[in-house]
Amino acid sequence: MSYSLIYATAANRDQALEIARKLVEERLVACVNVIDGATSVYWWEGKVQEEREALLLAKTISANVSAVTRRILELHSYSTPCVTALPISGGNLGFLEWVSSETVAVKQ
Repeated sequence: MSYSLIYATAANRDQALEIARKLVEERLVACVNVIDGATSVYWWEGKVQEEREALLLAKTISANVSAVTRRILELHSYSTPCVTALPISGGNLGFLEWVSSETVAVKQ
C-alpha cells in the first residue's frame, strides 16, 4: 500500500474545515489537519499578492489522490486552488495502517 499527503490551501479556516469534514465524511482521506493563519505571497494577475489563508494537510492512500483533488476543486471558492500531493515514504506503520483502514479506495 502506498500513502500520500495532500497539501492544499483555503481562503479561511471555515472553508478549510468545510473541505476537511467532507473529505473525511466521504472516506476519501483518513485525517486532515487544518492550520489557520498562514500568509501566502504569490504572483497572480500580473502582480504580487499577499493573503491570509488556512492550510490543509490530508492523509490518504495514494490511489485516492485524483479523487481527493477533484473533490477539493468542487468544494473550493478559488478558480485555481493550491492542491498538491506528496508521497509518504515512511513513518509510523501503525498510523499508516490506520490511514488504510479509515480510507475507502475510490474506483477511478
